[in-house]
Amino acid sequence: MTSTSTPTAASGHAPAPHYPIAIIGGGLSGLLLARVLIAGGVDATVFDLESGPEARGQGGMLDIHEETGQAALRTAGLHAEFRAKVHPGGEAVRVWDKAGTLVHDEPDTGDGDRPEIDRGDLRALLLASLPPHALRWNSKVTGARPLGAGRHEVTLADGTVFTTGLLVGADGAWSRVRPLLTPAEPAYTGISFIEFDLKDADARHPEAAAVIGDGMCFALGDGQGFLAHRETDGSLHLYSALRVPEAWLDAHDFSDTERTRRLLLDAFADWAPHLRALLDGAEDGFVPRRIHALPAGLTWDRVPGVTLLGDAAHLMSPFAGEGANLALADAADLGTALLAHPGDTEAALAAYESVLFPRAADTAAMSAASLDMLFGEDPTRRLVDVFTGAYDPQG
Repeated sequence: MTSTSTPTAASGHAPAPHYPIAIIGGGLSGLLLARVLIAGGVDATVFDLESGPEARGQGGMLDIHEETGQAALRTAGLHAEFRAKVHPGGEAVRVWDKAGTLVHDEPDTGDGDRPEIDRGDLRALLLASLPPHALRWNSKVTGARPLGAGRHEVTLADGTVFTTGLLVGADGAWSRVRPLLTPAEPAYTGISFIEFDLKDADARHPEAAAVIGDGMCFALGDGQGFLAHRETDGSLHLYSALRVPEAWLDAHDFSDTERTRRLLLDAFADWAPHLRALLDGAEDGFVPRRIHALPAGLTWDRVPGVTLLGDAAHLMSPFAGEGANLALADAADLGTALLAHPGDTEAALAAYESVLFPRAADTAAMSAASLDMLFGEDPTRRLVDVFTGAYDPQG
């Protein structure tokens, strides 16, 4: 691990280690930033709260867009490795209405510009691109404070303290770094997911597999629905989506699988039988996910020595499919800016944030509009119009 020690006052304590660039969070944005910097000859260290790369599942599939996520992977020199991991057939899309009518069925023709990859595969690819000394596991940040001249002191849950010349918050929705820049906090959007999986779908859940198809699937109506996709291991990853107050989630114990199943079957009581039947096969339980977002167009005044990436900077609902792509683009842009301004961190951060803010504002507005489209009036028609190029945001 490359670090130096900083002198302390004559207190008898050992000096705190110093890291030139400390990236808080080992998700997609933090790892890609480290890759860009280290490949460019600049030392950077990633601090992550997990015990290691396999500590937890990484979620489902991601569609990686040509102009953002794929461009970032090219900047990192990892595009060929990414292409080798994409899911054949993953760009297929189906849309059902609540009555059970298939209103859109679009196959994956193999020439799309948004290939699907398992989030875990993408993270593993990024991890493999870094030297082991660049990663610090079991490093949960509990606080950070400025020391002046752009330097910060960071405290970990185990009491460890270190200093850094550049602090990058890539630590997600509930970032511990964000308060250094803005008091803004995520707010509940009114939509929650209840997440579940159907394993070995073709063999064990053929009816559900026939409904979902080879790629993404939407079933929508009356402010709720099912969102699903097929994963590379043959399982189906599903979300039942509900427009409910947070108090509704607080009132239920989702660890009770059968009670949760009955609760959801009641919520979808007037839906087509083959769509309600998606709930029958969930064997490993249901996980509630509240959907939060930061204010669209969030900015902050330039604070020396600190900035944000990804969800820490612009958490938004997932309904435009842009979150992971923006996180990767942020990382590539910040890394490029730092390499282009050696010795002038503030010039690099100013250049990066001048791109970050307008892009995030546009995408957050798009995401909010997509939420309203999917859970508003006539959602299947409006979604099909998106896929066919006929969507009118005013209509």
